[in-house]
Amino acid sequence: MTRPTEVTAARVGGWALVLAAVLFVAVFSYLAAHFDYPEVLGRPAAEVLPRLIALGTTGRAIWSIYALIPLLLVPAGVGVATALSGSAPGAARTAAAFAVMSAFSMMLGLLRWPSIHWELGRAYATASAQERTTLDAVFVGLNSYLGNFIGEFVGELALNLFFLLTAYAILRSVQRPRWLGIGGVVASLIGFVAMFRNVTPKVAVVADANNVVLPLWLVILGVALARERARE
Repeated sequence: MTRPTEVTAARVGGWALVLAAVLFVAVFSYLAAHFDYPEVLGRPAAEVLPRLIALGTTGRAIWSIYALIPLLLVPAGVGVATALSGSAPGAARTAAAFAVMSAFSMMLGLLRWPSIHWELGRAYATASAQERTTLDAVFVGLNSYLGNFIGEFVGELALNLFFLLTAYAILRSVQRPRWLGIGGVVASLIGFVAMFRNVTPKVAVVADANNVVLPLWLVILGVALARERARE
């Protein structure tokens, strides 16, 4: 039997996913309009850092919000673990662990913008030519380590494993629609391919599609969890 507290945990996790999707679309749209995001990520420090500082206090706050959005995956993972513990307990618990890993990896990657990169941008404005060479190297290094590897690769790998294991647990459940599990598998596979956008331009189309599929799947899975009810 599903206890009331477990139903509540599942519903909270579901609404957390819906909120994450809404915030993601809103913040992504703002940065795309005011910062040419995500295309700007491949440009040099001399172009990116001044544009970052030009966003002002509002832009810095938006980046901070963007960095904290992944933390909503934590209650989502708990919701999945409780809602699907009856059908595939091992997969559900592992999915929750990957949700937590993804949340903190992506948060660390994104937090570099309103923190370290922001200070680099302030220093860049008054730096000499030689100092700017050093700042360029630091900027590129941080993007590679915190951005490409920690935030994008590790974070998105864990996120897609969260989706895939959740989909597996859903498919194992006789009480949940099969299309929901299949949708999770498709969303995770698209995400796995999109992860390699920094390796080869051949997946650029898939990466663009993933920017649409990701928030859509967050809403679908979130609504499914939010409608969780007590079960025998």
